[in-house]
Amino acid sequence: MDPQTTWYILAGALIVIGLFGTILPVLPGLPVMFAGMWLAAWADGYQRIGSGVLVVLGLLVAISIATDFLASLLGARRAGASNKGMWGAGIGGFVGIFFGLPGLLAGPLLGAAAGEMAHGRAWRDASRIGVGTWIGLLVGAIFKVMLALAMLVIFIGALVIN
Repeated sequence: MDPQTTWYILAGALIVIGLFGTILPVLPGLPVMFAGMWLAAWADGYQRIGSGVLVVLGLLVAISIATDFLASLLGARRAGASNKGMWGAGIGGFVGIFFGLPGLLAGPLLGAAAGEMAHGRAWRDASRIGVGTWIGLLVGAIFKVMLALAMLVIFIGALVIN
C-alpha cells in the first residue's frame, strides 16, 4: 500500500471518529473531523481541498467550540440562573468531562443546581434551573451535529467539484 493511501485511510478514520464524537460527547467531534479533513487535504497536496475550504471548516470548528462552552451557560441564564448558577454550570460541565458520558450529562445540571442552592434558592427552583442548563446542552448538541453535517457537505463538495 502506498503512503498516500495510508494517509487517506487515516484521514477517513478521523472523520468518522469525529462524526461519532458529535453524538458521543466523550470525543472532541468536530476538531477530530477537521484534523481528518486537513490530513486528507495535505495527502492530496492541497489540490482539491485548498486554504479557502480549510478556513471555512476551521471557522465551523471554532463555532462548535464556542457552542460547547456557551450552550449550558445560555440554558442556565434562560432558566433564570444567578451568577453562582452560571458558574456552577460551567464548573459542573468541566468536572463532568472526567466522568465520561454520565458526567457530561449530569455535571452541568448538578453544577447549576448546586450554584443556585449556594445562592440561597430552594431545591425545586435550583433543579428547574439545572434542567434548563441541560436543555441548553441538548440544543447545543443538535447544533453541533448540524455543523458536522455542514462540514461534511463542504468537504465532499470540494472533493467532487475539484
